[in-house]
Amino acid sequence: MALNIPGVVAVLFFYIIILGTGMWAARKARVAERNCNGDRTEVVLLGGRNIGLLVGIFTMTATWVGGGFILGIAEAVYSPKMGLIWALMPIQYSVSFIIGGLFFAKPMRDKKYVTMMDPFQIKYGRLLSGALVLPALLVDVLWVSCTLLGLGATMSVILDLPYVYTVWISSSVAIIYTLLGGLYSVAYTDIIQLSLVFVGLWLCIPFLLVNPTSANIFQTAINNTFQEPWVGSLEHDKVWKWIDDFLLLGLGSVSFQCFHQRMLSSSSSRTAQFTCYAAALIIAILGIPPVLIGAVAASTDWNLTQYGSPSPYTRGEHTFILPLTLQFLTPSYISIIGIGAVAAAVMSSTDSALLSATSVFATNIYKNILRQQASDYEMQWVIRITVVVVGVVGTALTFFTNSTLVLWILGADISYTLIFPHLVCMLFFEVTNAYGAAVGYVTGLIVRILVGENTCKLSLRISKKKLEVMMSVTTKLMELSYNQFC
Repeated sequence: MALNIPGVVAVLFFYIIILGTGMWAARKARVAERNCNGDRTEVVLLGGRNIGLLVGIFTMTATWVGGGFILGIAEAVYSPKMGLIWALMPIQYSVSFIIGGLFFAKPMRDKKYVTMMDPFQIKYGRLLSGALVLPALLVDVLWVSCTLLGLGATMSVILDLPYVYTVWISSSVAIIYTLLGGLYSVAYTDIIQLSLVFVGLWLCIPFLLVNPTSANIFQTAINNTFQEPWVGSLEHDKVWKWIDDFLLLGLGSVSFQCFHQRMLSSSSSRTAQFTCYAAALIIAILGIPPVLIGAVAASTDWNLTQYGSPSPYTRGEHTFILPLTLQFLTPSYISIIGIGAVAAAVMSSTDSALLSATSVFATNIYKNILRQQASDYEMQWVIRITVVVVGVVGTALTFFTNSTLVLWILGADISYTLIFPHLVCMLFFEVTNAYGAAVGYVTGLIVRILVGENTCKLSLRISKKKLEVMMSVTTKLMELSYNQFC
């Protein structure tokens, strides 16, 4: 294939628009900083707690509709061993938004926390809360990698650009406008990005559905045509795994710093709640196009396309199914529009993850642990440096796997097992104490490591003696927790 010049031009035009919007939002942020009588860090990280309902809905939804969301859903629906029944991410995220709006938005916003980790440091002190911050940082770094991986894969297939160039260029753009205006730049660019995602993805669907090389998706949903039915199946021995996956994404997402950053930046608690409810509806609608793309791919006789035989799944290229479907089943100008939609989705999530990780490190590690006397000016530089470091590390991780679904599930798993239980106990159970939290953290970490992760092909063999040591430490912490409670 030759370099797709029109596609490259279209993507560059899109990046210019995003940078321009980010620069405009940066001016708004500087005005807010000058008019701010309090902490300037809050203006950068939370937009001065002045984000209205409409902008809040856009930025909340755009944060979750990223490259991992779009490519991950299409990959799951297309994969013969999974199918639609295992690709319920839009529903799971809708559930997480509703739960967040009902139970978490008001108590978090009313107490005016800066990050999700603030209540931990207030109650548990610096040492234990510092340990709890590390999983939150890792989740955001994995999210950066997940979103950029989706964009790199799509551009390398459709534009025939080297993967390394597309990933680093896209990462640089996101880093630049996040540096310029903080949450203001992130929120206002999300408006353009989410609009492009909605229009771009839905515009591709009619061309895919009428493609002559694909069978009727309603027939292939239940019939074995070119592969197993794309609806998928749920065997009895997989029911508990399905439930676990549903809870993993549905509840794990509630303990993402990105989620709480949007709520904490809202102009009021009621606005934060309405933002969650509206985002729950919109994200379900935006999940339909990638489902249809995966269904069309599963209904296609790839031997009749320029891609040829065998199919992408047989070649091990099912992780690239969305860009491959756009490339070979739609006209070139439509595939370019699809590229714009994926690029917009990636940018909207990458910048959010960058700012989220920055908030946690700058506030909960640097300011509250390392240098409590740090000035506003010093904090501005810490924020800038952290944005760059997180962006570089997250981008580098994209070269270790080619599946957005793997990074997506791994990040949610860490959040679900190591952060969510502590957040619930912190907000709703007054009897919790530092020893009990330490027991939960150590136990959860040990069990999660020992279980391993089949998706990532991770497993751990540990000696009986080491396991006994771990359990003795856990038992001692439980005794201390019980004694303190009594």
